[in-house]
Amino acid sequence: MPSLGDAVLSVSEEVGQALADGRGVVALETTILVHGLPPSDAARVGALIEAEIRLAGAVPATIGVVAGRCVIGLSGAEIERLIETRDDVAKLSSRDLGFAIARGTSGATTVAGTIVLAARAGISVMATGGLGGVHRGAAQSFDESADLTALSRTRVLVVASGVKSILDVPATLERLETLGVPVASVGQRRFAGFYVADSGIEVDAVVASPAEAAAAFAAHLSVGGSSGMLIANPVPIEDQMDPEEHAAILRSGLAELDARGITGKGVTPFLLAHFASASRGTSVSVNTALVLSNAAFAGGTATAFAQVGTRTEQT
Repeated sequence: MPSLGDAVLSVSEEVGQALADGRGVVALETTILVHGLPPSDAARVGALIEAEIRLAGAVPATIGVVAGRCVIGLSGAEIERLIETRDDVAKLSSRDLGFAIARGTSGATTVAGTIVLAARAGISVMATGGLGGVHRGAAQSFDESADLTALSRTRVLVVASGVKSILDVPATLERLETLGVPVASVGQRRFAGFYVADSGIEVDAVVASPAEAAAAFAAHLSVGGSSGMLIANPVPIEDQMDPEEHAAILRSGLAELDARGITGKGVTPFLLAHFASASRGTSVSVNTALVLSNAAFAGGTATAFAQVGTRTEQT
């Protein structure tokens, strides 16, 4: 674990003490707060996410870059500042971190950026909403999220409600298999569908509890596993979007995307905004519900993983 005087990383006193004591710590991204939720709700949701992790016995570590320093365990004031200045806050994947550090700028970390910094600090578990993945039409565009390759080479367990449903879910699962990333679903054989509980795609492994997920991850590492692990935690049925409405909104969003000729980095924000508008805000409520559920599961997993006694050697 880096010291508080590290030239690049700043670890909050609470997070540093928890790691030193061998307690469970859960890394959290900042992109979902800064760029994924309405500004009026983001700080409140961020506080609720951290509270869920504490209730599960672990310590939250919200991660972001502030004036060129990578902060592991942002304060509430720092999170609010990133949200308030979101137009000037870049989205930072793993490849972008060096530029932000060198330029002394601020940024919100994606899953890829977050797990790289989490591993650097010695944190083994992360919670998020939906993982990035292979985009529709990637056979022509080669558009694939860096989340996948980062997870394949970073020994961090990520709890997410599957991958964003606007992506090519079957192709993403195939890619994760190729990259050697273990994938398990929580309590059901079907892979989680982000806004809906069931993506319609089956996976090979199922875990019933945070303790079982922690045990599987510890075993993965004990046999030399060099990748992380994805635990797909479905949104609670009572909180999911109506599956028929979800399918209709996705179809209309893809059609409008094609009509406007939007490609590359513009695809995800456009489709997420389309979901929010077409569902009259329901998708935002669902997103909040699922990330809170994931935080609770990740908190329990981090607590159980710390008790297993298997320490990950992070580089």
